[in-house]
Amino acid sequence: MGSCRIRLRYRLPAACHMENQKRENLLNLALDTPEEERARSMDLNVGYNRASRTWELIVRYRGSLKWLENAAGVPEPGIRVSELSGGYAVLRVPEAAVDAVSRLEQIEYIEKPKRLFFAANEARTASCLLGVQPGTAEGMTDSAGGSSAGRIRLTGRGVLVAVIDSGIDYFHPDFRNADGTTRILYLWDQDRGEVYTREDINEALASGSRSRALERVPSRDVSGHGTAVASIAAGNGRESRGVYRGVAFASELLVVKLGTPLSDSFPKTAQLMEALDFVTARARELGAPLAVNISFGNTYGAHDGTGLLETFMDSVAVSGRFVLVAGSGNEGAGAGHTAGRLEAGRERDVELSVAPFETGMGVQLWKSYADQFSVRLITPSGESLGPLEERLGPQTWDAGDTRILVYYGKPSPYSQSQEVYFDFIPRREYLDSGIWTFRLMPRELVTGDYNLWLPSRGILNPATRFLLPVPETTLTIPSTAARLITVGAYDDAYRAYADFSGRGYTRMTRQVKPDVAAPGVDIVAARNGGGYEAVTGTSFAAPFVTGSAALLMQWGIVDGNDPFLYGEKVKAYLIRGARRFPGYAPWPNPQMGWGALCVEGSLPE
Repeated sequence: MGSCRIRLRYRLPAACHMENQKRENLLNLALDTPEEERARSMDLNVGYNRASRTWELIVRYRGSLKWLENAAGVPEPGIRVSELSGGYAVLRVPEAAVDAVSRLEQIEYIEKPKRLFFAANEARTASCLLGVQPGTAEGMTDSAGGSSAGRIRLTGRGVLVAVIDSGIDYFHPDFRNADGTTRILYLWDQDRGEVYTREDINEALASGSRSRALERVPSRDVSGHGTAVASIAAGNGRESRGVYRGVAFASELLVVKLGTPLSDSFPKTAQLMEALDFVTARARELGAPLAVNISFGNTYGAHDGTGLLETFMDSVAVSGRFVLVAGSGNEGAGAGHTAGRLEAGRERDVELSVAPFETGMGVQLWKSYADQFSVRLITPSGESLGPLEERLGPQTWDAGDTRILVYYGKPSPYSQSQEVYFDFIPRREYLDSGIWTFRLMPRELVTGDYNLWLPSRGILNPATRFLLPVPETTLTIPSTAARLITVGAYDDAYRAYADFSGRGYTRMTRQVKPDVAAPGVDIVAARNGGGYEAVTGTSFAAPFVTGSAALLMQWGIVDGNDPFLYGEKVKAYLIRGARRFPGYAPWPNPQMGWGALCVEGSLPE
């Protein structure tokens, strides 16, 4: 390893990657794993394009990186640089140049992308919206907002709502004005690499039919997830004559359809960062306040808000008149997290049930760097592997039809936490099923705390689970970012917390997350292709808060009551107005944060 010479103009052998503590553990492990084996992993190949042999990398940097695109001697196809705000960037780098790029002085830290997963009338009443908005018929004929007879009438007028999701059915009447024109100012389809303007969409709509419109603007929301989210946040309910109207129904929309490469059915964190940079830049150009909805998340990371995605979002949140909102995820009842506290001299077994026909998964173990303990892995057949050596770099264990790649990391410049990552890869088709045991053996303890996470439930067999799960700290990332408004879900029909909703608090930092809860069970939303459907999940609780943030910013900024009502101030107002249900004390709590969304109560008297 030490004999490898790192020069930007030379191609390195595949096995000659140098361990680099500027890179996160998962990226180091991916680079040290042969491509054929990496291809069988659920996580290691995310961000790698096999056809071009390039890596997508998320970096924090200083100065400028644009010169890399013209660097002499870089292997084809060359380096692509997408500089974002706040000293973050997304790079596309040939694998042979990754080590050289990692050693550049301007580069401070590097992560690989991770996959993202998806996480009304009664709900409107539960969120205290009726007292601050016009009635249905009135709202359909007059969406300009303002006040009448001393009554507050908030519609979202003058505030932009951005939906970063799976796209939007722009032909749906709920996203069109009374004259048939669109309410969408920009639609960036990352899959197609095209940005469609309001004029482009209006030209498509003028064709008269959905099929002809899609010939002109061929952006589709295949899953319908983004269409539902957008309608809850800002749909005007025109197809239902206002019955299924969204929250900020007079707001204009910025929409990003996150890219999903052909090699993967899920978008990635790098695309989310580029999308957030895009919508905030458009809002600055338009001179309008902006509420951003993010209904995606993943389970990989320290869950303490220190990853590059989370710190990027924190920096964006304070860079303008913005409010960023994310759902807490649907991992609360998924048995994908466990935790505990070791005691000196006492071993602890953590049991993981792996279902038949599981094709692979990663397991994260996070601990304090101050604690020292060994790890053995006991296979379903009773074979003991290990103990794991506490040394930087990859280690490999084989058992039956399963290969386990292990990476024992170090703290990063941005986090005190230490990660041990286990990647379970089938040597044939499937992992060995049964009970796998992680035996934790203390040597020297200070805190003794440990946490383990599985991948998001959406990609695992339901029977793959920890046998003694801990539902707390099941927030998905990026909902752990400090300056986001994190939203949990509750069932407004029963005034009860939804057990699937991701719970807080954040690990180590113990931030109160979620901040508030909103209705997230059987919400009526616009359906892709027309009409409406009932949807459930924190993905659909978050847009209630996004739309509500737009209402508060209208009251404050647009209507002139408080020109500084954005960012953390909006969060503070929502927290103050939140309703506290009986049976959930003390407040705040890890299930519902500070309470249930109540817009009317959040407005100053």
